[in-house]
Amino acid sequence: MSDPAHAVPHPVLVPGSPVADSPPQVLDRREGPYGEAVLRRRGEHFEIIANGCFLMDTSDGRSERLLVDAALAELDGRPSPSVLIGGLGVGFSLVRATEEQAWGRITVVEREPAVIDWHRDGPLSAVSGAALADPRTEIVEADLVAYVRGGAGERTFDALCLDIDNGPDWTVTEDNGGLYSPAGLAACRERLTPGGVLAVWSAQPSSAFELALRNAGFTGVRTEEIPVVRGVPDVVHLARKGA
Repeated sequence: MSDPAHAVPHPVLVPGSPVADSPPQVLDRREGPYGEAVLRRRGEHFEIIANGCFLMDTSDGRSERLLVDAALAELDGRPSPSVLIGGLGVGFSLVRATEEQAWGRITVVEREPAVIDWHRDGPLSAVSGAALADPRTEIVEADLVAYVRGGAGERTFDALCLDIDNGPDWTVTEDNGGLYSPAGLAACRERLTPGGVLAVWSAQPSSAFELALRNAGFTGVRTEEIPVVRGVPDVVHLARKGA
């Protein structure tokens, strides 16, 4: 279950806009292995709610796309790099990866069966249908923390693009905190090929997380900002494994 202290307010909606004036319509509500998962439609957009906590919607997606683009740029033209996307969400990161022919194998790890179903056979197939049909795409139903720490076996990736929380300091569930711990970051580093890139989405910058990345042995640690309409910019934290 999510920690109420980690709940994120709904996105700012401008009064008078079609989205703001449309009451949300619940399309599916399920009790899953990690609590309640809800898919809603508000106007033309879809929203995912977990245990009462707003996670994401389809109203923008710039930061989810940048997560993938920034990782690819850091790989400096490596041929057919493989990428692990942590969290299927509304599908923007996966869709962006499949739009870029430079990527090789694209593996998405998602722990919520409901989210996978919404993409495969439900309303979110309108967003990700073509991406799921891409022969490079593989969907793995698993907890990302467990997958990175050993569930992937001996598999390694050229890039890890992680977006399962609202940031290292604002996790959706308490167990996710292990991903950003020294042990979790060490596991991420081992999951990367030499010179591979770790990219982590966050709703706000975290100097503490930058320090944690350096302490875990990553190099080239930096933070790329994504401007938002109001408030603190979203960011992507980037770091490389030594060659």
